[in-house]
Amino acid sequence: MENNANLDAMAKALDASGQYRVLRRLPSRLVIEPPDGSEMRQGLFLDVETTGLDPVNDEIIELAMVPFTYGLDGRIFQIREAFQKFRQPSTPIPPAITALTGITDEMVAGQVIDPAEVGVFASDAALVIAHNAAFDRRFAERLSDVFATKPWACSMTQIDWGNEGYEGTKLVYLAMGAGFFYDRHRAANDCMAAIELLASRLPKSGVPAMRHLLERARCPTWRIWAENAPFDLKDILKARGYRWNGVGNPGPRAWYIDVDDDAKESELIYLRIEIYRREIEPLVRKITAYERFSDRS
Repeated sequence: MENNANLDAMAKALDASGQYRVLRRLPSRLVIEPPDGSEMRQGLFLDVETTGLDPVNDEIIELAMVPFTYGLDGRIFQIREAFQKFRQPSTPIPPAITALTGITDEMVAGQVIDPAEVGVFASDAALVIAHNAAFDRRFAERLSDVFATKPWACSMTQIDWGNEGYEGTKLVYLAMGAGFFYDRHRAANDCMAAIELLASRLPKSGVPAMRHLLERARCPTWRIWAENAPFDLKDILKARGYRWNGVGNPGPRAWYIDVDDDAKESELIYLRIEIYRREIEPLVRKITAYERFSDRS
């Protein structure tokens, strides 16, 4: 204890000098703020490690889920016991994935993840969160139907980290910006690091990051499709933020953009005036947290 106190004093002295910045190891704790009688919900932070990036052809090799309680104002209170399991894929783990995650064929040999067990564990969650939910949700829904019934949020894309002074949105960069480090690329560790970030107060706005995440997750967005847009305007659409929906993906083969509720009408006007140059009713779909980040959106 005395040694820890000395280390803390040295770290504070280094920070105070203005010449150094000290990163602290992610603390191991189950209580971030003591419950104070506020209305609470149960969140579930989820992370998967997989054999590749394609949710149709690649497979989960590790799943971690960490439940936690949070208030409607974004404060995080308690972290509960984690679920962490390996799964043996149908083919050997690619060497690049082992190099990235540290997960070997020997570690997953004979291991399975029971979808029914996963469904029970996740059943009480009012919100599922992942860091890059567009990746994790698509794998998770193929493992258990429970994830298709839950609203989801993304700690990577639904918080304006750049506006708060962070450089990059990778979890490790955000952790360093918040002043801590952790053992990376293991699913449970990534979950704990992300929860710590969500509990921290953002540098400029001064509110818990979880509050911003909840505000964004609660708001609907609109997916607007620029079907049959003139080919020679594709670079203009791309520069504006439109993405191409190619072969093999649900929805039309066309450029599309996701916009917030207050930007919907202005985007439709833009398409009519600048792209189609005539009155047209583009295909528009409302997306909520129940569909967002899934193939169904």
